[in-house]
Amino acid sequence: MGQKQYQDPKLNEQMHHEVLASVLGSKEAALDSILYSYKNSFSGFAAKLSDSQAKAIADLPGVAYVMPNKIINMHTTHSWEFVRLNPSSPNGLLSRGRMGEDIVVGVIDTGIWPESQSFNDSHMGPIPSRWKGICQEGELFNSSNCNRKIIGARWYIRAYEAEFGPLNRSEVKEFLSPRDALGHGTHTSSTAAGLFVDNVSFIGLAPGSARGGAPQAHIAMYKVCWSTGDCSSADILAAFDDAIYDGVDVISVSLGSPPPLDAYFQDPIAVGSFHALEKGIVVVCSAGNSGPFSETVINTAPWLITVAASTIDRSFPTAITLGNNQTFKGQSFYTKQHGVKFYRLVYAEDIASTDAAASRARTCEAGSLNATLAKGKFILCFQTRTQRPSSDAALGVYSAKGIGVVYAQIPTKTIISSPLIPCVQVDFEVGTSILSYIRTSRYPVLRIAAAETVLGKTLAPEIAYFSSRGPSSLSPSILKPDIAAPGVNILAAWTPVSPPSDMPRDRRVVNFNMASGTSMSCPHVSGLVSLLRALHPSWSPAAIRSALVTTASVIDDYALRIVAEAAPHKLADPFDYGGGHVNPNRAADPGLIYDMESADYIPFLCSMGYNKSSMRLITGKPNECRKGSNPASDLNLPSISISNLMGKFIASRTVTNVGPECSVYKVKVESPPGVKVKVMPKVLSFNSTIKKLSFKIIFKPAFNLEGRYSFGALVWRDHKHIVRIPIAVRIVDA
Repeated sequence: MGQKQYQDPKLNEQMHHEVLASVLGSKEAALDSILYSYKNSFSGFAAKLSDSQAKAIADLPGVAYVMPNKIINMHTTHSWEFVRLNPSSPNGLLSRGRMGEDIVVGVIDTGIWPESQSFNDSHMGPIPSRWKGICQEGELFNSSNCNRKIIGARWYIRAYEAEFGPLNRSEVKEFLSPRDALGHGTHTSSTAAGLFVDNVSFIGLAPGSARGGAPQAHIAMYKVCWSTGDCSSADILAAFDDAIYDGVDVISVSLGSPPPLDAYFQDPIAVGSFHALEKGIVVVCSAGNSGPFSETVINTAPWLITVAASTIDRSFPTAITLGNNQTFKGQSFYTKQHGVKFYRLVYAEDIASTDAAASRARTCEAGSLNATLAKGKFILCFQTRTQRPSSDAALGVYSAKGIGVVYAQIPTKTIISSPLIPCVQVDFEVGTSILSYIRTSRYPVLRIAAAETVLGKTLAPEIAYFSSRGPSSLSPSILKPDIAAPGVNILAAWTPVSPPSDMPRDRRVVNFNMASGTSMSCPHVSGLVSLLRALHPSWSPAAIRSALVTTASVIDDYALRIVAEAAPHKLADPFDYGGGHVNPNRAADPGLIYDMESADYIPFLCSMGYNKSSMRLITGKPNECRKGSNPASDLNLPSISISNLMGKFIASRTVTNVGPECSVYKVKVESPPGVKVKVMPKVLSFNSTIKKLSFKIIFKPAFNLEGRYSFGALVWRDHKHIVRIPIAVRIVDA
């Protein structure tokens, strides 16, 4: 989007109408065509145009770029205790950050359910005097639904309906207002900034008190996504424009599109977030749910905080007892008691319908099972390479009149809710043992116990199987994701008009729901960013990101290296979790920060080969690219990624001391295997006059061959602080 030509939004809007009218022939046609005038924080507009009209506007002087509309997709009781964000600790980030008091978190999502207890304002402070937002009314939502917790709410559907036509509400439950019909936005909002709510659970599981990361922060909801699961890029840009103008401090965006990734100037989240950056607003995004495959991470612009998902140390074990008295542990959200009764158990492939392939029956796909043979039985199903989720198997068994599922799958702690019949998830080893029992028993039977809630008995954190992995397919010189946070089986507020699962016939009504995804990890970091903003109001977005990344942990609660769920599991690396797993209390006092301003990103954008008009779309200004700059090495990120190391390579970084005035830091390098790394100087000495110091990192390959990525770290230490940045290097044959 371009830079505003006028400070008065009405003049910017008038200019947009005039541009449209010059092509469409009249002011009336322009008014009929235009969807949004981005007039508050940057200059641009969204309109319904034919291809020829779009080309005519693109050819007008002063027009930076014409971007087609794009559809984008959506991507806690114990989790805050797990990351040690404890309200009883006076020196912890939650207390020092005043629980987010006076901070406004903007959430771009599916809306919000204002009646949720998480959004009660009885213990909230006053609305900040700087706030300029509104409470936009609509269907079952009026100004009284806003309060001192939800201080702003807007909704955007013009571009969505221009793309798809009027929303068909006979097919989906939806409200033409900021009210959330899906639950996603309510869940993310309450995770970031929900108030304390006691005695909550998910159908009796995970009981405790729910709260957001910054419970005293205010929330502003910008509803851009609808119950179909779609979100329009033009609507998203309008939300960014308003959020920046309204005065939010943090923007939480649990949205994105899977690869192939658009250029940054075509990506509404990248464009909108850059304009937010220029106003000092921190934008936090989800990394995507396309893991565990490499190069699937999304939202990779270097000015964003991109968040991977991890597990916590809470499990829901479910005991399976076979007729031979063997007992195995699975996991589920099933809470009904079955007593001591045993039920017949069969293997899905043995009861395949006559027209179903064995591979379909093995996964218990709907229509693949013989209903006569399945009726009244538990069915053992196996996940295949197509990775069908357990919910599909449960639906297939239910449709065949089966009464329960044991689902063998790739090991993961992510649990899928099954409302219709019990569905117990096990790994392939347990599944194979149960299959052996079926094969050798004349009358195989089993019984299952209700799921339990167990804390502290499982290794955590681990990077979730679904969490998208680096490197960035668009800009591999930018290490993504930045950090990992809890995103598996997260309990948070929900809308009662949406069932807690996606399964048909789920008629359960809940006020708190368990959900998994990087959509859940993103608002965890948004809450932490709110606390850091309250504690350090003068810090830039880059400084806040640096504090989180450089203090993150790469070991779990048992001092073991963090593991990533994959096939098979492996030791996690920076492409799984960036700097590591969030460590909020250490982030409050990072010692050193890697700081940047918005202008520092310009050389990087130049290196992407963008022309002036493309650059202007992102930055709002005409920018000149200087020859000879080395953006990959000079971008002052708290990470280093070198995708093509052919010979000697020098990167530079600058750190700012935010700890004790007189501090001395010494360097320690964990060199990536196959790479020689040298740092100059090896000691950084700060005093009352020296606040910033620069250093160089010299990389040389140990071998002259085509290699793969290897990983290391660069660590600065003083007597108190450990400031660690991740390194990723790939050697290539010159």
